[in-house]
Amino acid sequence: MTGTIDPTLLDDLVWRGLVAHSTDLGALREALTSESVRFYVGFDPTAPSLHMGNLVQLVTARRLQDAGHTPYILVGGATGMIGDPRDSGERTLNSLDTVKDWTERVRRQVSPYVELQGPNAATIVNNYDWTASLSTIDFLREIGKHFPVNRMLQRDVVSRRLESGISFTEFSYVLLQSMDFLNLFRDHGVTLQHGATDQWGNITAGVELIRRASGGHAHAFVTPLITKPDGTKYGKTEGDALWLDPEMMSPYSFHQWWLNVDDSQVGELLRIFTFLGRDDIEALERETKEKPWLRSGQKRLADEVTALVHGTEETRHAKAAAEALFGGGDLHGLSTTTLSAALREAGSTRVPTLLPVVDLLVEAGLAKSKGEARRTIAEGGAYMNNVRVEDPEAAPLSSDLIGGSWLVLRKGKKQFAGVEVG
Repeated sequence: MTGTIDPTLLDDLVWRGLVAHSTDLGALREALTSESVRFYVGFDPTAPSLHMGNLVQLVTARRLQDAGHTPYILVGGATGMIGDPRDSGERTLNSLDTVKDWTERVRRQVSPYVELQGPNAATIVNNYDWTASLSTIDFLREIGKHFPVNRMLQRDVVSRRLESGISFTEFSYVLLQSMDFLNLFRDHGVTLQHGATDQWGNITAGVELIRRASGGHAHAFVTPLITKPDGTKYGKTEGDALWLDPEMMSPYSFHQWWLNVDDSQVGELLRIFTFLGRDDIEALERETKEKPWLRSGQKRLADEVTALVHGTEETRHAKAAAEALFGGGDLHGLSTTTLSAALREAGSTRVPTLLPVVDLLVEAGLAKSKGEARRTIAEGGAYMNNVRVEDPEAAPLSSDLIGGSWLVLRKGKKQFAGVEVG
């Protein structure tokens, strides 16, 4: 990284669909092309791991840094104690110890995505550092007086919650986040914030607070929310979050998720989540449209994003596991960790001891009855550890166990399940 300003940055962000809303686009362009802008993006520790929505902001921050700008990555040890208001009702407040633990987890997770050394090295900050010692009187005098209540009531999330009820705690969240921007502006010269579309109100409130409290000028833009093909969103509150922590979602499962995205989303996701150039992405889009059965776009997307989040070695393991599970590779060559994660994701069962293959097929859900299991074997459609089972009375030996405890059963080409013995 040279620190040289890339004048094409904003055009690239727009082409990638990463600018859903912004403050004055002309002023933002001038700022991003005239000097190294100090910018920030924040992550509240409201879960033990970051997820796909956070990844959008992390790769966007890296794009800005690669273009010569200087990141401030904020971990919300203070705002995480409250949580941004939701449409669905009041949040359950987490304990101080929980928030501290999650704050440290988030700090560790964000660090690899930006360069912490060099001419425009990133700085990681925690808003608890300047919030914890602030008195209520000082907060109200210095921050609260700049927020007209009538305008706060007009905010979408607040107006939707008025009938069901919203606490003063959540109502005041916007003041805390705005104070972050003001503090970073005053103490570090930060003049740009980016985030997701659902943060637009909070972010522009910070821009306005800088103007009111310091007479300063700041910029902002937000990225679109990533939605499913039906328009609904992903997220931890919806129960289908794409977690970045390998303990919460294995690299195999993570790779499989991207591998199975809908054709209609391939181009959008390649633009947002990968660092591939325009020519490569447009070529993959064309091939996905013209030869969808090859799934070229999905394969490249899965490889690129998994390598970004989990590294090239884990990506290689994930691909090897998928190939082996579908009969194209050596199951015994897989690491036990990768195999276990893959089988638990695909569906697995546990049995206390070794059983005949017929019984195992039923236990694993690949046959409804022993009779059906025997027919599958007779028709040549049953496999154990990628070897066709020919004897209906066959039973595995302890030497067949992969990693000392696993058997992989398959019915036909695509149906497989794991059996954990012991």
